[in-house]
This record gives sequence, structure tokens and C-alpha cells, in this order.
Amino acid sequence: MKKLLLPLVLVLFHITCFSQDKHIFSLSKNDFLLDGKPFQIISGEMHPARIPREYWRDRIRMTKAMGCNTIAVYIFWNYHEATPGNFDFKTGNHDIAEFIRICKQEGMWVMLRPGPYVCAEWDFGGLPSWLLKTPDIKVRCMDSRYMSAVSRYVARLATEVKPLLCTNGGPIIMSQIENEYGSYANDKTYLETLRKLWLQNGINIPFYTADGATPYMLEAGNIDGAAIGLDSGTSDADFQRATDRNPNVPSFSSETYPGWLTHWKEKWAKPDTADLKKEMTYLLSHHKSFNLYVIHGGTNFGFTAGANAFSLVEYQPDLTSYDYDAPINEQGQPTPKYYLLRNLIMQYVKYKVPEVPKAAEAISIAPVTLTPFTSIWQQLGKPFLSPQPQPMEYYGQNQGLMLYRTKLIGHKKGTLTITEPHDYAMIFLDGKFIDTVYRAGGKWSIKIPESSNKNPVLDILVEGMGHINFAQYMIDRKGITDRVTLNGMTLMDWQIYPLPMTEDFIKTLKPVQAENEGKGTFFKGTFDLQKTGDTYIDLSKYSKGIIYVNGHNLGRYWNTGPQQRLYCPASWLKKGQNEIIVFDFHQDKAETVSGKTTLE
Repeated sequence: MKKLLLPLVLVLFHITCFSQDKHIFSLSKNDFLLDGKPFQIISGEMHPARIPREYWRDRIRMTKAMGCNTIAVYIFWNYHEATPGNFDFKTGNHDIAEFIRICKQEGMWVMLRPGPYVCAEWDFGGLPSWLLKTPDIKVRCMDSRYMSAVSRYVARLATEVKPLLCTNGGPIIMSQIENEYGSYANDKTYLETLRKLWLQNGINIPFYTADGATPYMLEAGNIDGAAIGLDSGTSDADFQRATDRNPNVPSFSSETYPGWLTHWKEKWAKPDTADLKKEMTYLLSHHKSFNLYVIHGGTNFGFTAGANAFSLVEYQPDLTSYDYDAPINEQGQPTPKYYLLRNLIMQYVKYKVPEVPKAAEAISIAPVTLTPFTSIWQQLGKPFLSPQPQPMEYYGQNQGLMLYRTKLIGHKKGTLTITEPHDYAMIFLDGKFIDTVYRAGGKWSIKIPESSNKNPVLDILVEGMGHINFAQYMIDRKGITDRVTLNGMTLMDWQIYPLPMTEDFIKTLKPVQAENEGKGTFFKGTFDLQKTGDTYIDLSKYSKGIIYVNGHNLGRYWNTGPQQRLYCPASWLKKGQNEIIVFDFHQDKAETVSGKTTLE
């Protein structure tokens, strides 16, 4: 009998402990409630895809040590479903469930921001670029083709996060419907359909929406029954607008900005901390819930950086760094802003705030000599044939490069116009570099000189620099998106060579002597390390391109600035020999690169 009682006692103990770990998060008229008691959300946002997995726990602990009790998490649909129907929620940074489990282990609640659209200065706002293979598709609405893909994504993601809801013993207390929809459109049927999809897939926690604190955005973007997030909420007037929209649900500042984003060709964004302190003092003294967007930005590794555009001829690609001037910098170190906010939060919260963890060590790397070992022109495979240029997405390519080639018949010199180049194009005639065309500004024409060849060969090498992630111009295909004309004549009969520049593509490179005047060259070098650590690879001696360290795509660099150094985490380095490959569009001779301990 005693042998039977012991297992029964253990089972009952397990059930009791598990049930005690379940919680009810709910909405009252004025407050968020946790197990029926008012709960102030003090949240810091970070994105697992932008943080080396080895540092997830460290960044969460840093957030807790600043006084936060919650982590807000964007999930990027295109990061988890890179090709239709093929999901990755397990490898490397894709294991979102593990990130959420670590939050629970560290005593942090989680607000889920699952999209399908998220913005976030992330490529296409998190939407998969393969949607753009459908020529007339419409996104963020009830287009049946879009919604079919959304339904598949919601169902698959729900299997990952449902066990982690607070109602099931996990840390997730609330989930967002879409993101800042009132800045984009007004399809309430679409928003309600998203809510129904989550409910049908077992996501039984409160929902919220997030919009700018203006009446029209709140009317278009919020749905009845969902808490109201304000991006941002900074005053009584802002919160009154939320009450005017719906007096029966609580509101909070869903994005309070301690920093800001930076585009290429701009100065680093460094907002005034006096304004931040004023906003935070208001929120804390009025016991308002809030989320700091972002407490830690991380890095747009590879081709994950997005872009902004607010007119047809405007294009503002985001940097590789997503440091954001955030309280925890790109490398995970606390900044003066971190301590300002920590000291302020500690004046108002009643719970104990832990000590600040020690940040990971950064290392320098002595100058590394690189040598040219091949060029893009030696990597051309079998081309696709097309009467006119087609965008990258039509060939299953997200970004990277694409080479468009044709022979000039009829007109052989004069004004060449590319409509539209997305985003950066180099033009060659008979292998000789002529000029570049950049998307921004609408100046898409150059002069083509006369050639001595009877049938001149025109090459246009195009780089995609990030799909637009916000506002009305989000349908943003890469490559040449319409046509090419010479003196008004439409050029036909194209050969199109995909060059995805992915990590797998780089593995296939073979050493061959570079051609085409040294344009489009790959440089390679090796260096030895006695110990590993975080570092920033300094590319200030190079022009424009992409860098790979031990096969990892660190992202884009461009001498227009402001970013000249790219973050390389310690986990991507190794003791002993390491390899660097730099692809540069314009560099005609090899230069050294080195490792620095800071972003600037």
C-alpha cells in the first residue's frame, strides 16, 4: 500500500504545483489584472532574431536588472517561414519557445507581438518576400491569397506558444493584433479575422492593438475588447484619446522610445535623454503600464534590415546595426541611459531589482590583410531568359544581387533609364564600368557611351537593400521592377542571373582571377585568436558590400556612413584560425580590416 501511495502523492504534488503556476491575466475598465489584482506592466522590448542565442539569457537578465518585469517580443514571420510551408522554430535563433522559456526561468512575463506584420525596421516588416511572387497580391487585408498564408502561419506559431501562455503555466500574458494598423489601413474585418484565427488556435489570453495616439489611427487600428496600446503615450491627453476610443478597456504606452532608428547616409540618432526622463517620470508617477521600444536593439544580421519610404522616389534603407541608442547597446553593455532609467524605475517599484550583470568582454583584432580571390563575374550560373527584366522575388530570391544582361540592338548609346532600380545598380558596357544608379531621388538615368563592338553587351548588377517595412509603399520588389529603356526604346531579350549572396552561396565560391576592372570583387583573409570575444569589424577602408566571418553573414557596410563597423559576436569566432570574406562592389585593391571594441 505504501508503494502505491508514494507515486500518487508525487502525481498530486506535480498537479498542484503546475496548477499554482497557472495565472489569469485580464482587462478591467482601467487596469490590467493579474489573478484579479492590478498589475503595472514595466516592459523592455528585444527581438530574439537580432540577438545571438548564446546571449539571450544575458539580455533578459540585463532587462530585469533595469527594473522591468516583462519582456515584449516581436516574432518575424519571414524569419520562421523563409519558403512557403517550411517552418523553422528550432535551429539557432529561430527557437522562439526556448527564448520565452528563458524569460519564465528568469522571472519575467512576456508580451507577444506575433504579427503577421510587425514593422520593426525589419525586412518587409516581417512579411515573407515570397508573397511578392504573386504579381497583384495585396497585403495586410482580406486578399484570400495573403490570408491563406497568414492562416498557415498563425496555426503553426500557435503550436509553439500555446503551452507558454500564462493560462497554461507559461509567462505570456497578452498578445498583439497586427501592428500600428491605423497608420496603414482601415479594414476592421481583417483585424477581427486575425483575432478569430488566434482564438481558434487556442490563444486564450487578452489581446491588444498598438497605434499612434491620434483619433483616426485609434479608430482604424483598434478593435473592441482589445486593450489600447499607444505608440507612444506621453501625457494625460494621449491616454484620454484612448479612453475616448473605448472607455471599457485599459490603455498603456506600448512603445515608449528611449532611442531611435538610423538610416544609411544619416547621423547616428541619439535622442535627448531629458525628454525620455520626463516621459518616464510621467508614466511611473501615474502608475501607467509601458513598454520600452527597444531596451536592447541588437543587429540586423544578413539581409534582415528593412527600409522606409514616404513617397515614390524616397528610399531610406536601415543600417545593419540596430543599436538604436538603446539603454543596452548592440554588444549588450549597459549605457548611461540604462542607469538613468534603472535609478528612476527603482524609485517607484516595490519589488527588489537585482544587481546589474557583468557584460561580455569585447576584444580588438589586429589588422588582417585581405587578398582578392574571385569576382562576382566568375560566379554566374545558368541564366533565366525573359523578354523584360523581372524582380528577384519572381525567381525565389529575397535580396542579395541579380545580374541583368542584354545586347544593344538599334540604339547603342545615349540615355539609359532603369524603371525602377530596387535598390542600388551598377551599369557595365562590354565589361567596362559606366556608372551607378541609386533608387532614392528618382534619378534613374545615365549616359551610355558609344561602343566599338557591333553588338555591345549591357550588364546591370542590382543589389536589394531591404524591403520597405512601413506605410503605403510596402509592395517593394527587388531588382529591376519594370523595364530598361535606351533613348526611350524598351530593351528586350534579357538573361537574368540570380546571385543570392546567402551563406550557402558563399560556401560555393571558387578562387578565380577577378575581372571587370576589379568591380564586384571578393576579398579573403585569415586571422588567429588566442581567445574569443565580441568585436566590431572595421570596414572603413572599403567601399560598399557585405562581410562574412567564418561563414556568418554579418550584414551590409557602406562608406556613406554612419556605420563603419559591424558587430561580430564571440560565438561566431573561434580560438585558432578564423576566416573573413568581404564582397565589395567598387574596391579595386585589397585593404586591411581590423576588430574594434566599440561601434563608433
